[in-house]
Amino acid sequence: MAQPDEKTAGLTYAQAGVDIDAGARMVDLIKPLVRATRRRGADAEIGGFGGLFDLKAAGFSDPILVAANDGVGTKVKIAVESGIHGTVGIDLVAMCVNDLVVQGAEPLFFLDYFATGKLDPVIGAEIVGGIAAGCLEAGAALIGGETAEMPGVYAESDYDLAGFAVGAAERGDLLPRNNIAAGDVLFGLRSSGVHSNGFSLVRKIVARAGLKWTDSAPFAPGKSLAEALLEPTRIYVKPLLTALRKTQAIKAFAHITGGGYPENIPRVLPKGLGAQIQLGSIPVLPVFKWLAAAGGVAEREMLRAFNCGIGMVVVADFSRAAEAEEALRESGEDPVRLGQVVAQSGERVTFDGKLAL
Repeated sequence: MAQPDEKTAGLTYAQAGVDIDAGARMVDLIKPLVRATRRRGADAEIGGFGGLFDLKAAGFSDPILVAANDGVGTKVKIAVESGIHGTVGIDLVAMCVNDLVVQGAEPLFFLDYFATGKLDPVIGAEIVGGIAAGCLEAGAALIGGETAEMPGVYAESDYDLAGFAVGAAERGDLLPRNNIAAGDVLFGLRSSGVHSNGFSLVRKIVARAGLKWTDSAPFAPGKSLAEALLEPTRIYVKPLLTALRKTQAIKAFAHITGGGYPENIPRVLPKGLGAQIQLGSIPVLPVFKWLAAAGGVAEREMLRAFNCGIGMVVVADFSRAAEAEEALRESGEDPVRLGQVVAQSGERVTFDGKLAL
């Protein structure tokens, strides 16, 4: 019997590069990880067409929902090229939930989108394991997500991540408060490293330095360069919510993400007000000193591209600054006094002194 040639034989989805069975295997691997993120209001089961959340069961009486979405950016390239996949999921959650808590919202649930050229269920489960760990740290239920195998769009080993978080706050508890005034004090909360911004510049500096991801990190003894740079973004949710519940002296939070200090602090300040930052008070981490030196990056550019050691800024009432600082310390933070809110008609963020690069 004649065999059908390639042009006339029936094709399958797998022959087109999409393995449905691999997707099913990944779902089986991640189900217990997802289930571990259960919380009041959500059972954190996956497999339906949508995730459910019960606001009443979560204890809210007059809630405002707050939503945020983000990605990990080109930090995922380091994960792909180094084969270290377990932490970028934490970054994904952090970038979303930190944007919720700055508005006074408690994260409720999270959904992820994972797209790749060729699905490896084990790598996929490793990534989702990081997402689940981030959700646990933030107190959010992982109630759903999407895995997309997209040959021809992504190279086989490449992948990208996006995340979507929803939180809630009681109507009267939203931030920023409307009474921010000149003289209010700015505190900084320490970062864990580069977090998830500026990695296109980071990768350019690494290439210029001629380093490989397996080389020892010049700024972190005992770690490879990939391990050190993949240090996950800090999740500030629980300490900030704890401090907020202890005191009304806190008026606003600003998440230091893309755009650094000049772009993010003004987002929580009323018109006519700006921030004056004492650069000498910023506890610059070794990774930023190395990036500045190896890349010849100017101080102003460092402040626009990176957090430089401060991942969150807190605006506190000038007459109750000590109370706000104590609440932050009791929640487990080690705040540093960065500067103050000032009347400002020109540049919204001004700097005094120099970074300790």
